[in-house]
Amino acid sequence: MKRIITILIFSISINIAYAQFDENNAIYSTSEMNLGNYIGIDINLNYVYKEKYSFKIGYTGNIRKPKSQPENYASGFTGLFSFGLANPYDQFENYQIGFGKIYNLNKSGTIRANLSLGLGYTTLREPENWELINDAFLTENYTWNYKKHNTVSIIINPKIEFPFTRFYGLTISPMLQINKDRTYFGIGIGQMIGLLRKRKN
Repeated sequence: MKRIITILIFSISINIAYAQFDENNAIYSTSEMNLGNYIGIDINLNYVYKEKYSFKIGYTGNIRKPKSQPENYASGFTGLFSFGLANPYDQFENYQIGFGKIYNLNKSGTIRANLSLGLGYTTLREPENWELINDAFLTENYTWNYKKHNTVSIIINPKIEFPFTRFYGLTISPMLQINKDRTYFGIGIGQMIGLLRKRKN
């Protein structure tokens, strides 16, 4: 009997704690495809407090055709069999944190704006030192190597979120990443999964 009472008390305590957490906190992941002057992905872990304030930590990885690439560059069969993944690209990566403010755009909370501003530790990799291989036939007709450097970016990311249910939703996410060397601008479309919002009465 004591064991049953202990289990009941424990279960009730867990439910009360979860209900209190659920009322004031939301934790969820977002994953988006980015399209802009680069293309890539944006993955974040998000925390929202009292449906008013947001914090996120995450990663963005974007690529584009190299600005320095010679016009007559050809990847040969290497590029064909790797579906272009082995080709050289300008790469723009960020490990980022952001803080924001939530604005509900309807009474039910299924449409909201998450206006976020943050910083990113940025890695830029760009191919250089292109050298023509005159007798190339089945392989790349140029050799090249990557130049890599790091910097800090300001990240402006106003996001429209659609938490249709408490655990799943969609996102539309304009983004601007600015640093002293490069700028990314584009829009992301993706999904959100986790505890998105409190239970509605």
